Amino acid sequence: MPGYAPAGPEAFTSSREGFEEIAGWLAGGEAAGLEHGELEDEIEVRGREVLRRMLQDHLALRASREERRRGVVADGVPRTRAEKGHERPLTSVFGQVRVSRLAYRAPGTRNAYLLDAELNLPEEKQSHGLRKRAAAEAVRGSYDDAVAAIGRQTGVRLGRRQVQELVLRAAADVDAFYAARRPAPAGKKKALALTADAKGIVMRPGSLRPATAKAAAGAERKLATRLSPGEKRNRKRMAEIAGVYDFIPAPRTAADIITPPGQQRKQDREPGPEAEGKWLTASVTDDIPVVIAAAFDEAGRRDPGHERTWVALVDGNNTQIEAIEAQASERGIEVTIVIDFIHVVEYVWKAAWSFFPPGDPDAEDWVAGRLLKILDGQAAQVAAGIRRRATTYGYLGSERAGADTCADYLTAKAPYLDYATALASGWPIATGIIEGACRHIIKDRFDITGARWALDGAEALLKLRALTANGDFEDYWKDHLRRERERIHQSRYGLAA
Repeated sequence: MPGYAPAGPEAFTSSREGFEEIAGWLAGGEAAGLEHGELEDEIEVRGREVLRRMLQDHLALRASREERRRGVVADGVPRTRAEKGHERPLTSVFGQVRVSRLAYRAPGTRNAYLLDAELNLPEEKQSHGLRKRAAAEAVRGSYDDAVAAIGRQTGVRLGRRQVQELVLRAAADVDAFYAARRPAPAGKKKALALTADAKGIVMRPGSLRPATAKAAAGAERKLATRLSPGEKRNRKRMAEIAGVYDFIPAPRTAADIITPPGQQRKQDREPGPEAEGKWLTASVTDDIPVVIAAAFDEAGRRDPGHERTWVALVDGNNTQIEAIEAQASERGIEVTIVIDFIHVVEYVWKAAWSFFPPGDPDAEDWVAGRLLKILDGQAAQVAAGIRRRATTYGYLGSERAGADTCADYLTAKAPYLDYATALASGWPIATGIIEGACRHIIKDRFDITGARWALDGAEALLKLRALTANGDFEDYWKDHLRRERERIHQSRYGLAA
């Protein structure tokens, strides 16, 4: 590794020599015989070394210019001694360099390095640039893929465990970033939608919730090398996801959603409301009430005066509904809860298969008729009609199971099935946005075959994937580095922000 360059005209001698080496090679006979793709590969590798030298030379220049300061206090202890030449390694995106700086010392305390604060050096060996790449690549694919991608991009070889640790550090300030964010108000014309969903993640035994861990410990595995179908049930921990978005109300009628039996599909159906400014949060450590509270916090940042219409869309999960109602009551906000219409459709089809043989086209018309009534605000009447039909035709036991399940669901959820008001008001009635996000944020990354997740690693990736989906990664990264400086350096040396 080339030595440190002195200050003055010779400061970047090593860097200049590196450039001349590349230029000389390009002018020589070896390069003359290469195709352009081979030239690209070679210049990339050789150029990376020049960039590493440039960074090293600059750090050496900073070290040579560092002047001893008087009255240095670190960790509350005055530092009366200073020594030159204290070095530390730093693995950058160009390769490894060394940082030399003054060490301010006092008996019985760790050394203080003011140049570390000036450079905002991390505590770990890897640079912030590598940490950023580790976060970006781990969000996209597996850790093994992230290791390979970083190697291709930088020439730096990191271990899988190192990438995981960098990802943990990268996600440290996501919650604080969003807590401090103040989105611009969207205006009273736009309504607010809150929505939530969940999906299980296969965890390592020590990361399961107590009840699940107990069930997993008592279960007998059919195979020694892998889990059989149904055995994953006690190996998962639910990851909760919630979202907030703005929308301009778009009124519709029931016929815009379901084509009435015997009629042609409307060619000029009114479109539903379009989501704007989608925001997501996800957690495998926090439970439903905490994640719902985070969504309310975001909605509150968008509408601090509670002047807009708030609608909550859920799939019927009772705990979600209770959490939304509790948050609304606690904050003094009027929130209308609407259960996803697609879930209702599935329940009505369950009832249909109690009354019609599989594949009977009459079932389609019957379902459409029931759904139109539900969309018109007659869920309770539809439930009563389904029960009456099952009884009238003498269905018993399993024959009427689907019908009873549907009727029970419609009865229990009736307060949240007021689609007539929702359609007339122009609100969304489906949870497709959060279900899509659930697949993208959770399933696509965490359902990798054979993956078993530790709690802290899964939580960090969830936060970073939601952050990236929100389009906030670059803004977050600036905030993260600022907080790193506060946490590691300013708090220790009492430096101004």
